[in-house]
Amino acid sequence: MNELALDKARHRAADMLDDLRRGIDPKRKIVNATLRSTLDAYLAARKDLRPASVKAYRISAERYLSAWLDWSLRDITSEMVEERHRAIAAEVGKGERYAGTTTANVAMRTLRVLWNFAADRTPDLPPNPVRRLRRQWYAEPRRERVVRAEELPKFYGAVCALPNPVARDYLMLLLFTGLRLSESRSLKWEDIDLNQRVIRLPATSTKAGRKLDLPMSDFVRDLLVARRALGDARFVFPGPGKVGHIVDPQFPLSLVAKATGIRVSAHDLRRTFITVAESTDISPLALKALVNHSLRRDVTSGYVQITVERLREPAQRVCDKLKVLCGVTTPAGENVAKLLG
Repeated sequence: MNELALDKARHRAADMLDDLRRGIDPKRKIVNATLRSTLDAYLAARKDLRPASVKAYRISAERYLSAWLDWSLRDITSEMVEERHRAIAAEVGKGERYAGTTTANVAMRTLRVLWNFAADRTPDLPPNPVRRLRRQWYAEPRRERVVRAEELPKFYGAVCALPNPVARDYLMLLLFTGLRLSESRSLKWEDIDLNQRVIRLPATSTKAGRKLDLPMSDFVRDLLVARRALGDARFVFPGPGKVGHIVDPQFPLSLVAKATGIRVSAHDLRRTFITVAESTDISPLALKALVNHSLRRDVTSGYVQITVERLREPAQRVCDKLKVLCGVTTPAGENVAKLLG
């Protein structure tokens, strides 16, 4: 008899339905797939992936697993996975900017995903070799770097002194809104409602995949008004490259670090905003909404609808605290006008 157990049949049907929803043909089989062909097939099937995620998958496979790209998956063994995991950590760890252990983990998580994708379409594929790392994954401590309260006046002063007004204003926006790099660098003027004092990010522009209507504090509004007066560029923070907007503020942040000794990333400024916001005792739900974190962790918060107007007072309270910590003694409008003058 060629009958399936009921539970197994249900699971298989659920998997097929999930594939269909994501545009994957469940009849499509991967025969003698290479790592490269599996990567291409996976990315073609996952139409829901954001461009940044597609890029991350390709970097992990094509840079760190490049020797295996044209091998059949069947030829990749658990021993090889174990050895390569250690080798990536050692190779990348020689540099000063990135932790090799995190890169090694990400590369092997990528291989695990691709293998599972192929296994769903190739029933006789051997067990996933990444299982060998069950007790060998490297610890990935949560990053905690921020601009400390006592450092903010010096940091703010160094940002004010930056020679490039676009980079200068962009870092100010990150510090005073907590926006992510990916959400803010490509801001267009069509996303900015100066009359209603709202920054409107569509769901397609946010990491969470949900829209964000962020009320402007007085500092942020005056900064954006001053920027708008500079011209009719499409992007709020234009750049010289092909994309037309600022891409990575690493260089201006390195200038700030050189002047102050305070070395932070764009995401550290988001963490700084969240840290200062929490110290103002605003509602935890309001804080989550301001930084576009999910509110649906329990039944009660799932019913809460937080409007832009509800967030205005918390946003301004965080701004006021930041101004005090940074030593901003003049009104925001005069300060920004001075910066841009």
